[in-house]
Amino acid sequence: MEIAEARRFAHEWVAAWNAHDIDGVLAHFADDAEFSSPVAAQLLPETGGVLRGKPAIRSYWAVGIERIPDLRFEVVDVYTGLDIIVINYRNHTGGLVNEVLRLGADGLVVSGAGTYLVADAAAVSGVQSD
Repeated sequence: MEIAEARRFAHEWVAAWNAHDIDGVLAHFADDAEFSSPVAAQLLPETGGVLRGKPAIRSYWAVGIERIPDLRFEVVDVYTGLDIIVINYRNHTGGLVNEVLRLGADGLVVSGAGTYLVADAAAVSGVQSD
């Protein structure tokens, strides 16, 4: 993937997140996409942190937006691989996060992972205070 294309993707991704437009973010995902996150593991322990399919991902992100009404992201940088985009961003608490997204041949995300610098990602993200 070319870096210009990856930056465009990241721009659309962050704009949808900052508008709290879950469907706008999910428009970049395949219907059967899988997404993993330590925050999902903390908030929804029954999932083991792995969400399968757009409905499950949508439900998880809706909880996050409900719990963090001031959620806002700022893209720090974008990295590319053969079929991978890594969006390095700062969240509304100032924490650095990486979204690692694997794309299918059609350009849609087939798998993704939220990665954090700390073990208690939910507390750092502001979605849960323990």
